[in-house]
Amino acid sequence: MKRMLLLLPALLLTAAAHAQLGIKAGINAAVLDGENLGSTSTKYKAYYHAGLLYEAKLLGPVSIQPELLYSLQGSSIRTAIGNYDAKLHYLNLPVLAKVTVGPVFLEAGPQVGFMVSRQDDNVVGGGNSYRFKRTDFTVAAGGGLKLGNLLLGARFNAGLNDIDDTRDLTGLNDPRFKNRVIQGYVALQFGDD
Repeated sequence: MKRMLLLLPALLLTAAAHAQLGIKAGINAAVLDGENLGSTSTKYKAYYHAGLLYEAKLLGPVSIQPELLYSLQGSSIRTAIGNYDAKLHYLNLPVLAKVTVGPVFLEAGPQVGFMVSRQDDNVVGGGNSYRFKRTDFTVAAGGGLKLGNLLLGARFNAGLNDIDDTRDLTGLNDPRFKNRVIQGYVALQFGDD
């Protein structure tokens, strides 16, 4: 047991020696899509994201990469009542498994997002009729190129849960909105490979 306790710090130091902290930023093409939209239509809007990443090598080409990202998401929403652009400000926490072979990498994993604020722009008519849940659960997958300490990548985030918190009396025809975000990004990692 004592040997295991002595071995644990050595393993943690070894993993930390092969880890890289980085910064990233990019563009989002975001939409609120889903079921039961009826006469409601949504369109992609261009937004942005930025934050930190931490890549820890596990074994060979496999690493784990948690991130902390500020992400502006949402959609243009058109209804029979009115129109508006929903801007949903999220703090996203993806944890991705990453495989790197040569300069090419693939990444995938879960993400949880916490809405920190919301704003509606270009309101026409009575379009401001939706409330959104504060938590979003997503699956993220993507890939890219690693050129030294520079990463160029793209990722698709598919929301799993209905974020619409508005319900009518019957609840039968309520829209089931889910976040869909296509991201392109540039990241810079600090330290050696």
